[in-house]
Amino acid sequence: MSLPIGVLSLQGDFREHSQTLDSLGLENRYVRTPQELESVSGLIIPGGESTVIHKLAVAYDLYQPIKEKIARGFPVFGTCAGLIMLASEIIDGTSDQASFGGLDVSVRRNAFGNQLDSFEADLDFVGVEGVVHAAFIRAPIVERIGSEVEVLSQLPDGRVVGVRQNNALGISFHPEVTGENRIHALFAKTVRTAH
Repeated sequence: MSLPIGVLSLQGDFREHSQTLDSLGLENRYVRTPQELESVSGLIIPGGESTVIHKLAVAYDLYQPIKEKIARGFPVFGTCAGLIMLASEIIDGTSDQASFGGLDVSVRRNAFGNQLDSFEADLDFVGVEGVVHAAFIRAPIVERIGSEVEVLSQLPDGRVVGVRQNNALGISFHPEVTGENRIHALFAKTVRTAH
């Protein structure tokens, strides 16, 4: 059975996510329309600028369909801004910003500062063997965890940078820019299990 994974391609580093899926031999498609959304079995929401992703999702008539699919258990994976777009609460967002939901967490935008404060770190990650080398670029941080949310990864100081709730997976960092494809493989497993 073909289970193509969609990559929301409105803004941000969607090409890098598509290339990462390619490296795993996984069928994937860009998603820019409601029709394209209906043709995929899971969706990656890339890093970028969460306020812009929200506005473009509304403009392209994708906001409500994505929100409704996630509420019904559609597999979704958000990285950096994508994590913000899945959070039930956005801290330091703009007054008109809204998320798709899916993760009962509070996420603070730009929690580590600006672009110059970007850094890399080696992390443990539940479900991935060995160390994950992670790049944090204007990254958000998870500040509150709901009772049904599983913590997948933390920085050495305990700050949470990877979470999962049902079929929704969110991380603060960018595996797609460091050659790390094992978290994408983990998401692909979630997609297969959900269908």
